[in-house]
Amino acid sequence: MQKQKSIAVVGGGIIGLAVAYKLSQKKVKVTVFEKEANEGLHQSGRNSGVLHCGLYYQPGSLKAELSVQGIREMIAFAKEHQIAHDVCGKVVVATTDQEEKALDTLAQRGQKNGLSGLNYLSKTELKKREPFVRAQKALLVPEEGIIDYKEVMRVLIEKIKENSGTVYFQTPVNAINEETDKHVEISTKNGQQIFDYVVVCGGLWSDKTYSNLTKEKSPLKIVPFRGEYLKFKIGFEDRVNHLVYPVPDAQYPFLGVHFTRMIDGSREVGPNAVLALKRDGYKRSSFSLLDTYDSLTYPGLIRFVAKNFRFSINEFKSSLFMKDFITKAQKMIPDVNASMFERGPAGVRAQAISPEGELQMDFNVERSGRQIHVLNAPSPGATASLAIASHIINKYLPN
Repeated sequence: MQKQKSIAVVGGGIIGLAVAYKLSQKKVKVTVFEKEANEGLHQSGRNSGVLHCGLYYQPGSLKAELSVQGIREMIAFAKEHQIAHDVCGKVVVATTDQEEKALDTLAQRGQKNGLSGLNYLSKTELKKREPFVRAQKALLVPEEGIIDYKEVMRVLIEKIKENSGTVYFQTPVNAINEETDKHVEISTKNGQQIFDYVVVCGGLWSDKTYSNLTKEKSPLKIVPFRGEYLKFKIGFEDRVNHLVYPVPDAQYPFLGVHFTRMIDGSREVGPNAVLALKRDGYKRSSFSLLDTYDSLTYPGLIRFVAKNFRFSINEFKSSLFMKDFITKAQKMIPDVNASMFERGPAGVRAQAISPEGELQMDFNVERSGRQIHVLNAPSPGATASLAIASHIINKYLPN
């Protein structure tokens, strides 16, 4: 009788849990190790809850393939398990001639990626859908929507356990020993455990965990960027009905300040993108000397800022001054003003930057021995998490 395969997953964010869930369906003995007290306390539980369907991503890229596949799988999962979601559609707004051209390029890209139902809204159609939005041209992306990712993660854990998997919280992995090529030995506060393979989904710490656990230099460097949101005060929620996004600057992976209806009915606008002085620094006062030194002395960040100085300064200003933040939002909804908002939540994005100062846009998975590391999984990582999990299992783990 063949021995049951045992695989460890390090990281209890949405991608780690999706990997563990998919493995548990294959009758693999799965154990999840999460260093925090609960699941998804970082990127997975601090995003805007949007379902992204693949409009922005380079055709042929892993991100494009997995986002289209991923949103359909995520919606099916939500329907099956009665998870709150709404495929409400998104409007992408062009407010200048230059943005109109970029919007046409986006629409063509979305069609190449396999999106369905893309169409330009007439002035009347836009006014009916989003009466406060002003645009020269507006593209409706009907497949996008919103979801409760925290509930998704709770259900994933429930299913992992139903399939005889184990989830340990407050259990960081201290070391991995690969003395033979037949198994890996994981050391935690509970002692040592033997597994056939380990999949590491380190999120904000992916480069650090790669170096610590493989004893090799990480091929990618993570620089944390904090994204801050403003929240509409009660009584002003009617300014936006669904999702309203600007045409993004193709040079950056940040989608620009946009309006989001959350799954609980509240409305937010944001985010900006400012250097976080701590990897899990969700407040403007958050500071780690080690993390700050690590980022500011990295040649890749220095080169990025030098090449994109104006962008960097504008994002920093929008963090310090609400007026600058709101000016960006007024491009799409001129009616909004400071009296309508209060400070909202913040998240930190794990942004991979090359030593040359180039932002790494695509998903990146690396294998070292019997360790598989998810090094870069930015937006739409949450939307595509189930598809990313299948990709990892099919490509990196033997049947």
